[in-house]
Amino acid sequence: MEQNLMERDRIIVRTSIIGILTNVFLAAFKAGVGILSHSIAVILDAVNNLSDALSSVITIAGTKLASRHPDKKHPLGHGRIEYLSAMIVAAIVLYAGITSLIESIKKIFHPEKAEYTAVSLLILAVAIVVKLVLGNYVKKQGEAANSGALIASGSDATFDAILSSSVLASAVIFLLTGISLEAFVGVLISAMIIKAGVEMMLETVDDILGHRADAEVSRKIKQILNETPEVHGAYDLILNNYGPDKNYGSVHLELPDTMTVREVDELSRKMEARVYHETGVILTGIGVYSYNTSNDEASAIRNRIQQLVLAHDWALQLHGFYVDLEQKTMRFDVVMSFDIASGEGLKIIQEETQALYPEYTIQITPDVDITD
Repeated sequence: MEQNLMERDRIIVRTSIIGILTNVFLAAFKAGVGILSHSIAVILDAVNNLSDALSSVITIAGTKLASRHPDKKHPLGHGRIEYLSAMIVAAIVLYAGITSLIESIKKIFHPEKAEYTAVSLLILAVAIVVKLVLGNYVKKQGEAANSGALIASGSDATFDAILSSSVLASAVIFLLTGISLEAFVGVLISAMIIKAGVEMMLETVDDILGHRADAEVSRKIKQILNETPEVHGAYDLILNNYGPDKNYGSVHLELPDTMTVREVDELSRKMEARVYHETGVILTGIGVYSYNTSNDEASAIRNRIQQLVLAHDWALQLHGFYVDLEQKTMRFDVVMSFDIASGEGLKIIQEETQALYPEYTIQITPDVDITD
């Protein structure tokens, strides 16, 4: 795992450096063209390239800080620093977009005549091609390193090429017709930059708050666990993210009530190793539900309770069921959707179950629909 993380960091840093150098050169050329031709749209396009370069610098810094080893104060590592660096990048993009919008609006009311040359148009055309190549490269490297930041940067570079094409198109229109669309194209570019900044901000906030685990990963983990013969079901899977490729999880398993602690321990260790090997997720805890193995009456009670509970649309699943016929006790968990308050759903099921089995002491635990 350590080797994979080091390789991932190398890919991110190397790709970001290439992006920085490319964007700085593009910004310099475009700024020169914009100043000489008095084109606000070209100047703003240069500013966009400069903000991209700055974003890459912050990405490198965030990656380096996030790769620091765990310590006593941060025992689960520093991976979430990448989310904070992404937040800073989003703030820079937003600032660039807002200031660009203000300048573009000013140019609408106080326009300057643009003066394009064949050389300036050629530079813009080359810049578009370079951005397209850069975007494709960065996106592929991001997918290889499983880096959301690089994938976003690659998509952003491709989108920048489209915006630069609109700048080139406005220049050609001006040369052919004398109609200046400079300031309006500047407004369009600014709006797109602001939109990108807002989307980046919202995505990063989701990462920081914690969002629903990837459905493919959670299903893969449950599939691995359920393939073990002794496991009757895998439930209550919770995945916690502490940075890219740093995922920890816990789960409950239904196991036969005849298994010994030694057998459960051996089984748990085997499953933890397999889950980590195939998904990269570290299972930090495996809880256990016992299920009745040798009593037909217990199975009949379970089926009846399950039908009663799942008759409600908001009751998604029943698990962890166990009944003691001698002590007259039963316990089970119910996964409820977000369509009903857990307290309300619990009250309904408790009353219905108690009415069905008034002689039993019933313990019901409400669960949240956390993973698929």
